[in-house]
Amino acid sequence: MSAVVVDLGGTNIRFSVCDLETGKLSKLVEYVCADFDSIEQALLAYFSTLDSAVNDLCIGIACPVENDQVTMTNLSWSFSQKALKEQLNLNTLYVINDYTAISLAVPFLAASDKFQIGTGTVQENANTAVFGPGTGLGVSHIIKVIDKWISLEGEAGHVSFTANTRQQSDILFQLQAKFGHVSAEQVMSGQGIVNLYQSLCNLSQQAPQFIQPKQITQAALNNECVIARQTLDIFCQIMGSFAGNLAMSLNCTGGVYIAGGIVPRFLDFFEASEFRQYFEEKGRLKDYLTKIPTFVITHKNPGLLGAATYLRQELKYIH
Repeated sequence: MSAVVVDLGGTNIRFSVCDLETGKLSKLVEYVCADFDSIEQALLAYFSTLDSAVNDLCIGIACPVENDQVTMTNLSWSFSQKALKEQLNLNTLYVINDYTAISLAVPFLAASDKFQIGTGTVQENANTAVFGPGTGLGVSHIIKVIDKWISLEGEAGHVSFTANTRQQSDILFQLQAKFGHVSAEQVMSGQGIVNLYQSLCNLSQQAPQFIQPKQITQAALNNECVIARQTLDIFCQIMGSFAGNLAMSLNCTGGVYIAGGIVPRFLDFFEASEFRQYFEEKGRLKDYLTKIPTFVITHKNPGLLGAATYLRQELKYIH
């Protein structure tokens, strides 16, 4: 019998077989969600490639998981967990939020799966924060309770954006005029990069040249546009302040980890940025934060690794 883990986003769905004893992942496959009418079709397509029946399944999914019926935010798929379990003849089925999965990957990352920014040393089994700018802004904390890692879900991506410089304050006023409430996600995401860039263009009384986050990022990295460069600089500053807040909120001496698809694309720029300076600049608590490490997750599939962790913990393979 096989155990399978799944990382389901709005565009792609990734699968892997999980060795429950060791946690090793194999037979990694990625499909485009649009090629299927339902999650059941996608699952059956992958199951048909395996040599044995699937007994246990854990799905990390990019939407809230609050009851039996799961409805995706950015995809037309909706399903009953109970019905899916019966249709696939599974012994166990777990459906968890994608950031629950990503956060649970952190304790099992190899040294080569993460890149440290700045100083600090990880305290074993200590509270840890994870956040990731991407399409949105995912945030989670993990804590160790007895022998089990537990992910603390929340909506910290939607807390209010707080400015820490005059320039950031000017941007905040621009965005308040447009949106009213300005959340962290509105400045720390793909759209957040666009929002920052457009605000800086307005403040400089210049017409925007770019409309996509990738265009802005590339122009910044190539030194093709001063405002694009300022945008990426401020983006890193804001992430630093936000990461420091997460670290203090739950005494995260286990570190703060950055996931998501944006930051790994400009790792050299990020390392040289003011991220770590803004992380540590918390007045009287600067020395406290200096000791807490910060990392960028470079593992290609942390969602699958975390789903495997969840499954192995629930089935008592991790003690």
